[in-house]
Amino acid sequence: MHSPTQKTCYIVAAASLTLLIALCVAWELVLAPLRPGGSWLVLKVLPLLLPLRGVIKRDIYTMQWSSMLILLYFAEGIVRATTDAGLSATLGWIEVGLTCVFFFCAILYLRPYKQAAKKLAQQAIQKASK
Repeated sequence: MHSPTQKTCYIVAAASLTLLIALCVAWELVLAPLRPGGSWLVLKVLPLLLPLRGVIKRDIYTMQWSSMLILLYFAEGIVRATTDAGLSATLGWIEVGLTCVFFFCAILYLRPYKQAAKKLAQQAIQKASK
């Protein structure tokens, strides 16, 4: 049912989302928190937990909207990578990398579904015009 490329994209997308969640928690609690001992900014991980189950289950709709949600974390990573210093800047670049990996793998995973839906729509239009 799934091509090897599509399966690989799913695995990499799920792994990158999981790693991004772990990175965000570690970043704000241990590695480079805004305040010593951790900060409330760790709550930024909560929106990432919403699509996790659907991504693991290969839910097409969840993969679609999570590919848009991830762009918020891309923006945060860019801001922190370019405005913070030291470890926090490095973590920002890692966040950017993980979000890019997730985004592109999710898009590549969804591509065959999009192509199939487009083909069905074209067939329906052709059928309706006859």
